[in-house]
Amino acid sequence: MYLRSNLKALADSRGVSIRELARDIDYRFDSVRIMYNDEMERYPRELLSKLCVYFGVTAAELLTFDVAE
Repeated sequence: MYLRSNLKALADSRGVSIRELARDIDYRFDSVRIMYNDEMERYPRELLSKLCVYFGVTAAELLTFDVAE
């Protein structure tokens, strides 16, 4: 079981770069990049809430649960 970030799909669908996204939500670029590349092991609540507000999605749309792994 694995929790996956859907940030890449959301950002790409809106044409938003990682750097632009980090600046828009006022969050550290490296953390946003790690989540974008689905390499994050722990998801900071503040980052999740800022991304949900920015994209107008729920946490369930931002993170997906993959039972295959």
